[in-house]
Amino acid sequence: MLSIIKSIQLDGLDGYVVNVQVDVSAGMPEWTIVGLPDTSIKESKERVRTALKNSEFETLSRKIVINLAPANIRKEGSFLDLPIAIGILSSLGKIQKVNISDMAFIGELSLNGKINPVIGILPICIEAKKIGIKRLIIPYENLKEASIVKDIIIKGAKNLLEVVNFLNEGEDLQGIQKPYNNLINTSYIEKLDFSDVKGQENVKRAVEVAAAGRT
Repeated sequence: MLSIIKSIQLDGLDGYVVNVQVDVSAGMPEWTIVGLPDTSIKESKERVRTALKNSEFETLSRKIVINLAPANIRKEGSFLDLPIAIGILSSLGKIQKVNISDMAFIGELSLNGKINPVIGILPICIEAKKIGIKRLIIPYENLKEASIVKDIIIKGAKNLLEVVNFLNEGEDLQGIQKPYNNLINTSYIEKLDFSDVKGQENVKRAVEVAAAGRT
């Protein structure tokens, strides 16, 4: 059974939708990920497999093929773990009758099913809004940063089971608690570092040269 789950990838600060296409069929146990995944995505097979098992979902005796479309653009980062897991559960019939066509998923999974925070959630949320995503499921610990973005429904989840129960049973997830403008302050800005900036190497180099006094 084929399922398609949306996620977001960044190219510099520009975002685009990644359709995580998952097909699960009977056969020898095998996981294949195609669509130009980087090493961190290839390693997601073991993270997702173990997270599913420890969340009481079994994938024994299944052949699982995962395609990250568009297939001609290289994908990177561990935050495709959650959409891959949701795609597998959807194909297995564990997620029933839910409209997720306007929803995207972001999150790295621990082996126990916990959803870990990811780097770059703010530009991801901004680009998701531009692309037309109406609802976004992200790690709970990224909610504060994501709350800066308005006019998009953003929910935070602590683990995989919370997401499944949200989709199946309608159990609500934590949303934005504070107005976004209350979160913009100098103490937050002072903690920012170039390691938080994805891409933009030429711009960062220019800032470094200027800071060193060679304007």
